Amino acid sequence: MRITGGQWLNQSIAVPAGHGVRPTPDKVRQAIFNSLGPWVSGLSVLELFAGSGTLSFECLSRGAESALAVELSAKHAGYIRRNSERLNGNIEVRVQCALQSTRQLAESARTFDFICADPPYGVKTTSGQRSESWAQRLLDDSSLVKIMKPEGLLMLGHTKRDVIEWALPWCECKTLKHGDTWIRFFELSAAA
Repeated sequence: MRITGGQWLNQSIAVPAGHGVRPTPDKVRQAIFNSLGPWVSGLSVLELFAGSGTLSFECLSRGAESALAVELSAKHAGYIRRNSERLNGNIEVRVQCALQSTRQLAESARTFDFICADPPYGVKTTSGQRSESWAQRLLDDSSLVKIMKPEGLLMLGHTKRDVIEWALPWCECKTLKHGDTWIRFFELSAAA
């Protein structure tokens, strides 16, 4: 796994072996950050379901001020810490459930400019069935709204077969489609 742009371009990132982590593929990450351009420079970043932390590293490589990576697996969090030390990155790592972390961050009044999550994929959603995936659960989480700055952006990955739903205050502003991977960008609606 390599960083696709910025000061750490082509630097390798060690990732845990096996199927316990599904890093966002290089081409998808490159498309995400090409679409964002220099916007991430100077921002505070929260990566939920961090896995190997590649989205945090991509943001920091492109000039983000700081990143908080939340990962449930202590083993995977260890990889993030070791990669951060090797690159001299500014990543705070929490070993915690993503939804638990959003509640705690909201209680402590922490906010972020860019929240990114590419959680484990859900099962196929059939007609008339509401998704129960992690992506849907994040969109339904009222704490998530409280920790995003008003001018911030939420990036959420999910699989094409998982039909997610959203309502105000979320407003979709862009979708990137790469095979079975869909990346959606949401803003907070001014009307909310």
